[in-house]
Amino acid sequence: MSQHPGSSGAPRAVRTGLASSRARFQRRAHDARQRPLRLLGYAVAVLVVLGLLGWVVGFSPVLSVRSVEVVGVPDSEVSAIRSLAKVPLGVPLARVDGDAVAARVAERATLADVSIERSWPSTLVIHASPRQPFLVVKNPQGQLQVVDETGVAYAHVSRAPAGVPTVNAATQAALSPDALAAAVSVVKVLPAALQKRVDNVTVSSANLVTLKVGRTSVVWGGVNEPERKLAIMTALLRSNPRLIDVSAPSTPVTR
Repeated sequence: MSQHPGSSGAPRAVRTGLASSRARFQRRAHDARQRPLRLLGYAVAVLVVLGLLGWVVGFSPVLSVRSVEVVGVPDSEVSAIRSLAKVPLGVPLARVDGDAVAARVAERATLADVSIERSWPSTLVIHASPRQPFLVVKNPQGQLQVVDETGVAYAHVSRAPAGVPTVNAATQAALSPDALAAAVSVVKVLPAALQKRVDNVTVSSANLVTLKVGRTSVVWGGVNEPERKLAIMTALLRSNPRLIDVSAPSTPVTR
């Protein structure tokens, strides 16, 4: 019996197809076996790189502190702030305890706010904001202390800064933070036009601030309800009384 033309190649084609499928299967199986090894290799490489970066940033001298910059204050303050900061040069910048540095610098009474910035590769920047004079308190001994808007006394001066009102402290108790806050609350609420008429603001305690507006003596009291006290005092001043007491604004007194 004769074979059909071309039929002699069919078995070979089948064998070739089987061999090709077997090879693909073996490659996939090989790739599957190798995949965990490749992943492990990638993980090791990443860990090595991270470890190297960690060493460079945290332990090597490459990114160490070479300078300390102070910004936001007059030049006369810079040296004192650097001394308080106590930042050792040569320590890796990443390992400097910024909170501790800020806390040490904040001990300087003339500063209202302190923050730390790392300026890579090698500079630690100290941002500091100086307190601004809001009033001057004259203590019982006649000395002058500058007080900021928050009621903090932060410096002694021989003369009140221009444009800064002076308040008299009747006793040492009048120099407490609460008493100074009461004095600040009075000066803060008075409008500019009225401040020009105000004289002899005296703080005796946190609950007793007095002042004079022209010939009228005013018992202001403490820090409570300053806007209401101002409105009542302004209305009562129209009759030019000798005394106005708004320490209890719900029951003001005049005479």
